[in-house]
Order: sequence, then structure tokens, then C-alpha cells
Amino acid sequence: MPADTADARPLAEPVPAEAVAPLIRGVAVVRQLTDAGGVLSLSGLERATGLARSTVDRITATLARMGYVRLDGRDAVLTPRIMELGNAYLAALRLPSLLDARADALADELDESVSLAVADRDGIRFIHQATRRRAMSLSFRIGDLLPAERTAPGPLFATEWTEREWRRWRERRAADPADTGFPALPVRSSPGPDFERSAVQARQNGYALDDQLIEPGLVAVSVPVRDPRAGTIACVASVVSHTSRHTAEDLRNSLLPRLRSAVRAMEEDLREASQGEPVAAPSGLATWTGASKQELGREFVESLARGLTVLTAFGEGRAELTLTEVAQATGLARATARRALITYEHLGLIATSGDRRFALTPRVLSLGFPPLSRTTLPDLALPHLTALATRIHESASLAILVGGDIQYTARVATSRVMSVNIAVGTRFPAYATALGRVLLADAEHPDPGELRPLTPRTLTDPVALAAALERVRSQGYALVDEELEAGLRSIAVPVRDRTGRVVAALNTATHVTGRTVEEYVRDILPALTATATAIEADVRVAGRFTRVSAS
Repeated sequence: MPADTADARPLAEPVPAEAVAPLIRGVAVVRQLTDAGGVLSLSGLERATGLARSTVDRITATLARMGYVRLDGRDAVLTPRIMELGNAYLAALRLPSLLDARADALADELDESVSLAVADRDGIRFIHQATRRRAMSLSFRIGDLLPAERTAPGPLFATEWTEREWRRWRERRAADPADTGFPALPVRSSPGPDFERSAVQARQNGYALDDQLIEPGLVAVSVPVRDPRAGTIACVASVVSHTSRHTAEDLRNSLLPRLRSAVRAMEEDLREASQGEPVAAPSGLATWTGASKQELGREFVESLARGLTVLTAFGEGRAELTLTEVAQATGLARATARRALITYEHLGLIATSGDRRFALTPRVLSLGFPPLSRTTLPDLALPHLTALATRIHESASLAILVGGDIQYTARVATSRVMSVNIAVGTRFPAYATALGRVLLADAEHPDPGELRPLTPRTLTDPVALAAALERVRSQGYALVDEELEAGLRSIAVPVRDRTGRVVAALNTATHVTGRTVEEYVRDILPALTATATAIEADVRVAGRFTRVSAS
């Protein structure tokens, strides 16, 4: 059975006759991978889902074809591309893009973590996190599901619950009193305070406190952010701290006024935000699946691949779609699109409105988003570096600029008698390396520091170095021959973020006797450029609503 009780509950209901069984199974596999932190063996998936091993193999092969999973030996590993499903929901919601700057500014002002959460049935899900980098981190991942009664936002959302929603909450509490179905939380050790009373107090006070409900030491204060048009709660903003810094009373007395001020500004932002022009949906999202089915045959579950493309039809300016619009965006027949929508409604991933329109629910974030929401650039790059090293039979590295030095943040070495031996964390002067010249070439005010000769060939003339950096900008790569160390040749290309800014450099290095400079550029540069492009594609997906740390 799926580990997430709240997510699993729809599966206990009768399955509609028109639901797509392979799509249900595929979603179950993705959820199990998510709950396992993004990595699970194929035999582990077999045990966790109750599916036959052959079914698990076909599903993971299909997900791998879509770029959502990487098969690493006996393990299935979620890849950043699966975040496009959660990105579709967050883009359609618009709240992260409208309010994240306010949340980030409040976190900077208070020097505490700040989060935004939305309601998900009788739980909450985080849609934005502004965290403090401390040894003791006090934040959850975007997409994590928490039970309402163990959070500060929960009582605020509960003020709007209907009697049916309260009944559903009571049934869930009775079925899982220890909260074993919420993998993001420690198991409940005590019943906790009276949640229904907490909701009454939240309605009266206009705020709510979490005084170590989740775990000892963690405290939070929350205020609702209301939709100025509907008057209902759009999301809840929270300040999260630790009792070593603040008690719950401290949060209420010292930080609550500033949180309320920030929430008023957020509500004003929502009031002023235009509805925006409808954005044309993509077309033919699922047309590629036919060719994959022909190529892979039985190993490719086309109905799963088609169904997952339905989720990506939604997005900014496309928060609600009709059946016709979904069919047009995916290129699927109306009957096929309808069956996928029925399946998602059964799974709680899509909701319908009264005018026959469909919208994604926060539950879409349960499909791979949480374990990848804190990914770093080295994490994203490592599988690509491994593939590059295998392809070119040379070591591959990623580095960032730290002052006037480069620092290696990811590296894959090859087993050769004569190889370049460098460890992650190693620093070298940027001016004498290909990696450094790529990074300096993009810097607004490059400062290479003192130009000291490291070998007889090291470039130490500032004018000559400036000319070399200009060549790097124009040609898109840097090649350095024996300037850092005699006999060492290196070539590097930039890695850019979503804005086009160079955030890292990618290189390979070898001994000068292997190839001529011309042969080296001809043979190695295309593979290096292709690898940088692949890393950048992952950065674009992973960094749309999360921060991808460069180190």
C-alpha cells in the first residue's frame, strides 16, 4: 500500500470503470519513489506497490523513456525532469511567483525560515520555502504533506472546513493515530491538543501557533493570506524557528506583528495582480509516445506516458482547462483524454468545477517534487558527468568561482594509469585554468587577483588575460595549455541558470601528448557542450520554483 495515508485514501474508493489502470499503477510507483527519498530498488518497488516485477520493470522503463526516472543498476532514481509535473501545478496556482519575494524578504528581515502552504484536504502542503542556512535547518521540502492538526497553518485552514471535511479528518485520525502515513514527520508520540478547539481559537485570533507539535524544539506562527476577491484563504504564511532562538510566546509577541505586516503586503499584491491573458496551451504533448511504443514494444506503457502528459497541459494562464482544451494540448483523442482526467480525479490529482472545467490539485506535488526540491547543482550535474566521462574516457568536473579561485564541486574520475587527480573541494587560481576563464569571462567585474607564474606558460600579463577572456566570451569555451601545471591541457564550457547567468563551468583535462589542440577541440568540445546543455535543461526545470544551490 502507498505510504502516504492521505494520498492513498482515494485508492480505497471504488475505481471508476473508465479509469486507466496502467496510469494508476504508474502514479503508485512514482509516489513510492517519492516517499523513499527519490531512490528505491526495483525489488523494493515491487514490495511497496504490490505489483508484479514485470509490471514494475515496464513502468520504470516507460518513466525512464520520459526522462522522469534514471535506471542505475538495480535502482530506480527520480530525475529533475519529473519536477515539471509539480511545476505545472505551481505555475497554474501563481501564488509562489506572486508572493515568494515577500516571503524571502521577511525571512531576511527576521533571520528565520518563512514558508507558504496551501490546504490539501485535511492536510497542508508547502509551496514555497525561504530557509536560513544553519547547522539545524528548520524547514520542510516544497510538496511535503503534513497533517493539519500538527501544524500552525492547519487550524487556520480548518476554519473553512465543512462538516464533511471535519468528518473526513476524524476518520483519518481514527485510522492512523500515530501519523505513520506522513513520511515527512516523526511518528506521533502523544494525542496533542484539541484540534477542533485550536481551529476555534484560530478563527478568533486570526493567527495560529505550533508549539512543538511536529517535534520537540520546533515552533511556528502562522497568518492566513486571503484572496482579496473571494475572501477565502489562498495560502498561509508561517515563520518557523527553534526554541533555542524563540519560544512560541516570543514568536507571537515579537514576530507576529511583522508577519502580519508582510501578509497585508501579500494580499495587496494579490489584489493588484492582473488575471493575465490566457496562455495558449502547448500542442501535441503526447504525439511522441506512438514512436516510442513502436520502438520499445511491450516494454513501453503508452497509456501511462500519455496520461502523464495530461498534467503538463496545465500551467500559468491555464489553471483550468476543458476536456477539449486538454485533448488539443496533448493531441489525444477526447475519449483518451477523458479517461485520463477521470483517473486523476479518482486519485485526487485533478478536481472539477461546476462549469465542466478541470484544475490540478496540490496533490500533484506528491509526484516526485519533495525529494528534488532541495537539489543542488552538483547533484544535478553528477549523472551527466558520469555519462560524459564514460563517453570521452577522461575525467569530468564541475567548478564554481570563489573569489579569485575556482572550487571543484563535482567530479567523476576515470581509471587510467596517467590521469588528472583532483578532489571535490580543491581550489586553484582561476586565471590559470580553463574553468576559471569561463567563469571570469562572465563576471561583471572579473578580479583574478595576483597573476603569478605557475609554469613557464602561465599568462600573467593583465592585458593578455583580458584578451583571452574576450575570446572565451566570443567562442563559448576556454582552452588552457600547461598554464596550471606542465603537461596538463584542459577545455571548459559554461553552465548557465534559467536567467542565462553562468553559475558554474564544466571541464575535462588530459595530458598534452594525447591529442593536438585541434584534435582535442574537435573530439571533446561537442561532448562537453552537449553535457552542459543537458545540465542546463535540468537546472531550468528544477529551478523554476526552487533554489538550486551552486554548491
